[in-house]
Amino acid sequence: LRFDEKVRVVVFKSEVKGVFCAGADLKERAQMDDAEVGHFVKRLRNLMDEIAALPVPTIAAIDGYALGGGLELALACDLRVAASSAKMGLIETTRGLLPGAGGTQRLPRCVGIGLAKELIFTGRQIDGQQAASIGLVNHSVPQNNEGDAAYQRALTLAKEILPQAPFAVKMGKLAINRGMEVDIASGMAIEGMCYAQNIPTRDRQEGMAAFREKRPPLFIGK
Repeated sequence: LRFDEKVRVVVFKSEVKGVFCAGADLKERAQMDDAEVGHFVKRLRNLMDEIAALPVPTIAAIDGYALGGGLELALACDLRVAASSAKMGLIETTRGLLPGAGGTQRLPRCVGIGLAKELIFTGRQIDGQQAASIGLVNHSVPQNNEGDAAYQRALTLAKEILPQAPFAVKMGKLAINRGMEVDIASGMAIEGMCYAQNIPTRDRQEGMAAFREKRPPLFIGK
């Protein structure tokens, strides 16, 4: 996906009705020794980092349970859409664990330190509406009879992104992600570097021409 220039948005959804991702298989985990557990969690963390590093926008469509590593997967995405009936939580402390695939880092960056600590310390599960109210998800939608309301809303969101200039969207994502990790002066420098890369693109020229000619732009990602 990273190197496929035809890919413009990635939507993560489950093929299992009622479950986005239920997290690690604790029965499987119980059979591992300490070294194997450490290796497993490191690989899981690396996977989440790879998802977070995808250059195009990513959307998690949460139509059911997103628990533990399942919520960490959703947090690794840029945007999240949940059915109002979905259940989300970093429940690791209820099993004698702590989040190990990015949850302790991405949740506070998403909802703030105080709320993240409360959710992680208690292992509490919240529904889609509650998640939307604290900014954990971008949108909460009523579940439909097919059980894919969040996926349908995610597709609508993806279709809003598709007409925009692909390289500009990628640079926007890069500027936000890199800028959030540094002070604002450094972030401004990062934005400037990303903007400079966008200036010579054909899409920028097309955008300006389309504006002058009062027509929709036709972006090609170049």
